[in-house]
Amino acid sequence: MSKATRIRRENAREKIAAQRAAARKAEIRSRIFITGGSILAVIVVVVAFIVIKASQNSPKTGSDGRTALPASVIKDVTKVPAATLGAVGAGSAYAKSITSISGGSGGSGAALTSGGKPEVLYIGGEYCPYCATERWAMVVALSRFGTFSGLSGIRSAGGAEAYPNTATVTFYKSTYTSKYLTFSSVEETTVSKATLQKPTSQQQALITKYDYPPYVAAASEGAIPFVDFANKYLVHGAQYSPQLLQGQTWAQIAAALNDKSSSIGKGADGAANMITAALCKLTHNQPANVCTSPAITSLEGQL
Repeated sequence: MSKATRIRRENAREKIAAQRAAARKAEIRSRIFITGGSILAVIVVVVAFIVIKASQNSPKTGSDGRTALPASVIKDVTKVPAATLGAVGAGSAYAKSITSISGGSGGSGAALTSGGKPEVLYIGGEYCPYCATERWAMVVALSRFGTFSGLSGIRSAGGAEAYPNTATVTFYKSTYTSKYLTFSSVEETTVSKATLQKPTSQQQALITKYDYPPYVAAASEGAIPFVDFANKYLVHGAQYSPQLLQGQTWAQIAAALNDKSSSIGKGADGAANMITAALCKLTHNQPANVCTSPAITSLEGQL
């Protein structure tokens, strides 16, 4: 073989090797591109799923400040376990925060009833931080006797208001059903203090009578929240400290209600137990599974 021929063959082999190397590099780049594209596509899908899931679970606030709450929050608030409530007892709720009306249905005053059942009347406002605080306890307690629907979230007024932006629920446009009692609510004003609902003449008469001395101190007359339990018991103001709810979300508060060791649980659940004791007095200890628990019977004895 001549030297020239050998050189041509070596050059040909080098050329073929170079072409094969280039082909392998191209194949590798293609695989990397395909793999990278697949990974990117998976990441995009995962991120999209997380965003969609978050948007489904995150409260959506309307222009009126009211918020559609996730089902998980509603469940946590309306189905606090009996064991948790029993362990809390009176908790850190203020002593004597429920007062007796002398001469209620057993005396000179007429019982407040509706449809043949004892009626609970709540008067409050969406801007009010003390109302915001009390509603949590009311929902926990009333849910032991019946069922709420249409509850939505709200925050109390911000700015210079006391305990600003307290997360809570609003009774506006909600309904409550129970075979043991009835519940009527009036949210008089919005968060911006515009008129929202007006009490009936009968409701206003009860406010005028029981939200003033001698049933309440002169310095607190006309204050909200005002809760009348069938003209037998009253609540004026929040039953536990609004400070406990500061900086908390709806989900955090709802979850804390199910924790007997949490400060919110001790406050709100303690107040709910006091309300439950008053309701059991009105319903003649029905339902029995609620009203015969040691924690409730003990609190009943203090009313």
